[in-house]
Amino acid sequence: MKPYLVAFQFLTIIPLPFKVNCEARDLGRSTAVFPLVGLTIGALLAGLNWLITPWLARPLTDALLVTALAAVTGALHLDGLADVCDGIAARGGRERFLEVMKDSRVGAVGVVGIVLDLLLKWQALLAVPAGIKMQALLFFPALARCAQVLAMTGARHARKEGLGAVFIQGTGNARLIAALALTLAAAFVLPPLTGLSAYVAVILLTVALRCYFQRRLDGLTGDVLGCISELAEIAALVVISIRFS
Repeated sequence: MKPYLVAFQFLTIIPLPFKVNCEARDLGRSTAVFPLVGLTIGALLAGLNWLITPWLARPLTDALLVTALAAVTGALHLDGLADVCDGIAARGGRERFLEVMKDSRVGAVGVVGIVLDLLLKWQALLAVPAGIKMQALLFFPALARCAQVLAMTGARHARKEGLGAVFIQGTGNARLIAALALTLAAAFVLPPLTGLSAYVAVILLTVALRCYFQRRLDGLTGDVLGCISELAEIAALVVISIRFS
């Protein structure tokens, strides 16, 4: 129970009615249940969708769902995406990339990255067939959190300080297997071909992004993990929106 509560505290801004004591080692242990927190976020989105769908047009409903996702997570991963976009735009070496990401200010390219991310997410969700929308809302946040665990496990950390380094150091193969198995089971809330296609696509994308950033930065950071999570959400929704039959 404690790993779930630790992960829930980190991945959302929803307050708990009690205090959870957390040590550095607890952060690494919590990665095994990242997808479970993703399912919780998905359930909140599905519940909101059920409440507002009868009253609002589909485009507005889906825009509000994307907004709710950003709000529930405190825009944590959007911030990482913006920092990575600014780092890439800086066109420097490793140290320059890391320096730009550490800057609390968001540059023009970071703003563009956030806008495109939200726009793509909204349009991809809008393209999901109505018959599987509730299942998609439940699944895609879990798949993106699993992508974070996959990216972290066995990776080098580009900075010695920061939460990203703590999580990367604390992950392991057993926790990765647990996260992958949980997410694979969740994939079957969707039609098998749809769910498995999204699962495989996000895994391949995550491995490719991890390899790129490890070469570019000689490791990963918390911002990079947030960026990977955002791109994984978009990829999951895009694949789910494909009409396989």
